[in-house]
Amino acid sequence: MAVDYFLHDKVWFEKYKYDDAERRFYEQMNGPMGAPSRQQVIPNPRNSRVIVADLQMAIFKLESRLNALEKSSTSHQPSPVPPTQVVPSKKVELPAKKAEPAAAEDDEDDDIDLFGSDDEEEDQEAAKVREERLRQYAEKKAKKPGLIAKSSILLDVKPWDDETDMAKMEECVRSIHMDGLVWGASKLVPVGYGIKKLQIQCVVEDEKVGTDILEEEITKFEDYVQSVDIAAFNKI
Repeated sequence: MAVDYFLHDKVWFEKYKYDDAERRFYEQMNGPMGAPSRQQVIPNPRNSRVIVADLQMAIFKLESRLNALEKSSTSHQPSPVPPTQVVPSKKVELPAKKAEPAAAEDDEDDDIDLFGSDDEEEDQEAAKVREERLRQYAEKKAKKPGLIAKSSILLDVKPWDDETDMAKMEECVRSIHMDGLVWGASKLVPVGYGIKKLQIQCVVEDEKVGTDILEEEITKFEDYVQSVDIAAFNKI
């Protein structure tokens, strides 16, 4: 309808465009207006009508093209896309990343041991516990009785003569009491000429009783005892 309107209607809305085009056409042919020319050219009315007809045909083609574009744009308008259902995705929890220790700002901070005091306190506590255990072990070991060295001694106690009271002599020997001394069995053994000697056994602790002390104590009974000899000596 727009094309029919422009074909039959004699009103030009954009006549100035056509006037400018016509002026440029004549300028190209005859040069700019007012310029001196050797020959004056008289415009041909027929050429003007041809130009106007060409312009009208161009407008017609332009209108046709616009209409075609409008129809194609409306026919090919994309249909609305239905909303898609969003499936909630399962949230995957990633393990928390350990925070990295912040870098020291300067070299002096690197040299500072922030945990040194705790380590020193722990070392001191461990040393105290170790010393206490060693002390307890030493006390326990000191209280525990160790192995006591003992010896078994067989003594020969000789009288002065055959008239010596052997029973009284044995009584004197057994009257000796010392720490670490235990008397044992005894018997009378003949020596000769009617004389007998007293053979008596005893057990002594080596650290407390020595043979020298034992002989000295026995010989103190000089009224009965002539001498003392060690007949046997065995470690227990």
